[in-house]
Amino acid sequence: MRALVTGGAGLVGSEIVDLLLLNGHNVVSVDNYTAGKKANNRAASSNPNFESIEGDITDLKFLDELIGSGIDWIFHEAVSKNTVCLIDPNKDLEVNAGGTLKLLMAARKHNVSRFIHASTGSVYGPAKIFPTNEQHRKDPASFYGVSKLAAESYVQLFHEFYGLSTTVLRYFHVFGARQDSSDVGGVVSIFLRRAMEGQDLQVTGDGSQLRAFTHVSDVARINLMAAESSSAVGQIYNCASDSRITIRELAEAVVKCVNDSTSIIKFTEPRLGDIYKFDIDNQKLKSDLSFNFLTSFDIGLERTYQEMRKNFHNTN
Repeated sequence: MRALVTGGAGLVGSEIVDLLLLNGHNVVSVDNYTAGKKANNRAASSNPNFESIEGDITDLKFLDELIGSGIDWIFHEAVSKNTVCLIDPNKDLEVNAGGTLKLLMAARKHNVSRFIHASTGSVYGPAKIFPTNEQHRKDPASFYGVSKLAAESYVQLFHEFYGLSTTVLRYFHVFGARQDSSDVGGVVSIFLRRAMEGQDLQVTGDGSQLRAFTHVSDVARINLMAAESSSAVGQIYNCASDSRITIRELAEAVVKCVNDSTSIIKFTEPRLGDIYKFDIDNQKLKSDLSFNFLTSFDIGLERTYQEMRKNFHNTN
């Protein structure tokens, strides 16, 4: 298969690229490098079955020409990040909803056989029922959640109206060494980077926010299995591991993991729109795809630290 991965230089996208190449597929990565890093495709770049293109998913002409060149599968990972949505909600909407719609239009026009869409647990907003399954009401509490819910709705409509073979994957707190560790990145990588630098770990609110941290390697496997499975067509899946970790526990685990760290955990003001409890039902994923999570939180944290530590020492 010839697969297109949008956001292919990001955390999840680059991991999907590597997994697809490992399984013998031809892969085209598209990224505008707003958040993605070319270094994330360093291993893939030496593979003759890999092609990297700089481009923007909001450019319909670009998408039409690219997908018209022959694409079988699309893994749509490009996104305007949650941490950026308050700064520019219009851009958030343009990328997350508008970009998805344009990609779907091109996919339908050129008869793409599978469209795997990366969504988010933020579409639920503050959940009322736990564990939260895919049927729970959607009441997003952030611009990001609103734009991603709109994107999901477009994906579902293209399946229902036009028969496009789509699958929606709702991610929850994915982490790994390639994650952005800047102050607008992911909390695991931010804490690890700050702990290695000896800076304080800043926990918003009281740190009781409950999360289901999922290692990126498992998320990439879910994407590939969804593309290969006919039972996943038209379906929506919660992609969350079985771990249940509070932000305070995460900070404590990071300080322990980085054993020579001098960092102190400090508590700051709560963040606007922060959701305090994610207790996710992943039984549909396990049942339909016979999926098993292979990387526990502790193993994933240690692996992420060791890989980040290697890069940290190479750049310092």
